[in-house]
Amino acid sequence: MPFDLAVTDDESIDPYSERVIHAIDRVGPAVAHVRVADKAGRPRGSGSGVIFIPDGYFLTNHHVVDGASQLSASLPDGREVEASLVGGDAGTDLAVLRLTTGGLPHASFGSSSRLRVGQLVVAIGNPLGFQATVTAGIVSALGRSLRTRSGRLIDGVIQTDAPLNPGNSGGPLVDGRGRVVGINTAMIAIAQGLCFAIGSNTAVDVTSRLLRDGRVRRSRLGIAAQTVPLDRRVVQRLGLTTPTAVMIAEVIAGGPAQRGGLLKGDVMLKLGGNSISGVDDLHRLLIADLAGTNLPVELIRAGRLETKMVRPEIDV
Repeated sequence: MPFDLAVTDDESIDPYSERVIHAIDRVGPAVAHVRVADKAGRPRGSGSGVIFIPDGYFLTNHHVVDGASQLSASLPDGREVEASLVGGDAGTDLAVLRLTTGGLPHASFGSSSRLRVGQLVVAIGNPLGFQATVTAGIVSALGRSLRTRSGRLIDGVIQTDAPLNPGNSGGPLVDGRGRVVGINTAMIAIAQGLCFAIGSNTAVDVTSRLLRDGRVRRSRLGIAAQTVPLDRRVVQRLGLTTPTAVMIAEVIAGGPAQRGGLLKGDVMLKLGGNSISGVDDLHRLLIADLAGTNLPVELIRAGRLETKMVRPEIDV
């Protein structure tokens, strides 16, 4: 039985699709497939990554390239180029590579601190070797803590339901404006819609250190933490200047925080006199030079302001 296929000259695209397409157009050309091999050239794994400087600087996951003897990348235009490791940081599962070519399309970073739960995000990568695969979803939660393969906790992680598969690791998580707001790092294989990305604010801070020093040296308090909103009445009563702070989600036994009397549930406002409105602020403050220095921590406990003294230690 014949039927009519309705086609018009003006086939408009719905706003949701327009956002996804825009994200792909802006960032897709800067996403490459990373291949890892041993000294004999045998494949050891693969992942994804995003070019963020036209000269060929490339951001991916540390676990993708850790221990690699040979690195190469497959570009969206079909070229295969060699790559070298600039530096990696197991503590945040991030690594920077340098490709042996320049003049490349590159992506721009947005601010992960401005993300909101429910916001559209797009994951671009090369899962299972399928080049330039795109999935879309929403930000499911913010401020998660995630344990890396090295056993360390990454704070300020983005949870999303944009589906990820093996090979997506290191690829960008992109907002509707075509800005990289995260680096995809993990999924829960036995669940559906539980995927995680390192926030772009953390990625930018770590990347700048890797470009400068080839490594990240930091001190630690021995806590897992997350950014939390403060009750407006508490902000007004205590005369605080920011609406968010850092809540301690876990205190590591025997660490500086435990020795200093910090407790799970404490809400940290300042470290060494510096305001900490979120986990990213805390990471930036915990430089290696602070190790062994007594620092005051201003916090809220049971609705009251208290000050504790902690001595960060070098994070090895």
